Amino acid sequence: MPTYNRADLAFERGEGAWLWTADQRRFLDFGSGIATTSIGHGQPHLVRTIAEQAAKVMHVSNLYRVPQAERLAARHVEASFADSVFFCNSGAEANEGMIKAVRKYHAENGHPEKFHLICFEGAFHGRTLATLSATGNEKYLAGFGPPVQGFDHVPFGNMNAVRDAIGPHTAGIMIEPIQGEGGVRPADLRFLQELRAVCDEFGLLLALDEVQTGMGRSGKLWAHQWAGIEPDVMSSAKGIGGGFPLGAILAKEHVAKHLKPGTHGTTYGGNPLACAAGNAVLDVVLAPGFLEQVDRVARHLWRGMNDLAARHPTVASGVRGAGLLVGLQLTPAVANGDFQAAAVDEGLLTVAAGQNVLRVAPPLIVTEAEVDAALEMLDRAARRLTPADAKAMAK
Repeated sequence: MPTYNRADLAFERGEGAWLWTADQRRFLDFGSGIATTSIGHGQPHLVRTIAEQAAKVMHVSNLYRVPQAERLAARHVEASFADSVFFCNSGAEANEGMIKAVRKYHAENGHPEKFHLICFEGAFHGRTLATLSATGNEKYLAGFGPPVQGFDHVPFGNMNAVRDAIGPHTAGIMIEPIQGEGGVRPADLRFLQELRAVCDEFGLLLALDEVQTGMGRSGKLWAHQWAGIEPDVMSSAKGIGGGFPLGAILAKEHVAKHLKPGTHGTTYGGNPLACAAGNAVLDVVLAPGFLEQVDRVARHLWRGMNDLAARHPTVASGVRGAGLLVGLQLTPAVANGDFQAAAVDEGLLTVAAGQNVLRVAPPLIVTEAEVDAALEMLDRAARRLTPADAKAMAK
């Protein structure tokens, strides 16, 4: 179907942070399949684990115990705020389930009228009808009928607007610690702390969408850990499977206990193959020193991106994000799609984001040398788009 505007590139193989096309053109991958191939392409431990599990059993359904899922859930619980985990297939499915969990919590506690979630302008929570409504972007909603009820949108980072939006139907607050699709906009850490406090004050649930920000991308396992807070429930996907389809809802017991048999489910979610992949990713990400290395390389990338913006003021006006999720804010004179295409011409893959931002999200195993190579490519791409330099290069 004509759903995607695809680039005319087809990749045959990958290794680490690099991809090759069939005609052996090499690209440095600083998009990671939209922040998904968290431990790189062709990672030996992940490849071996998937192959070994596929040769045993791939799928049995949730009619039976799945030891791989039990182990993965236990490890996520040990490394997070959560008491239990529900596995699914994607970020949208995880967010859909998280919304249901928040509503179910209040219904089971005698307040079925509390089903509204406060969401934020610039958010992106998925493509299902409910998560589109939580996103609230008119462009994405157009043509799909009336939005699902129960989502109230306020400006990102505005605590007064949050308080004003709280009413008798409010069940919780749903937020991305860093808005990825919305322009790589990080929530202020104090704002996240205040959201936790206002949820406690009014008996609301704090629901965090860490689909893009989780699994080490910020330099900590979960981005909310920088704020020193804990949500009641959280969604995850993308990087937790290292490229294999896997999503999850992590929750505290006071939320999770209400999702009893028959209230929610999935056919593929949490199957042996997906959870074997998830365990292999955790083996890498939780290894001693790994997240410290991510943070160190991320700081090197940040310094380089800030230098890049300073050198090209007619192209870029600033840098924002956190860890290895970085946004280059472009000037109105330069479209992010044009910069993305210029970067491809230099051999670098990036991802466009909202508010005319170029998103950079390399695999977590990226090295400082590879960061330096990417910065050189971005520098050349910026010169292609600088009016005076573009004329000289054309000559």
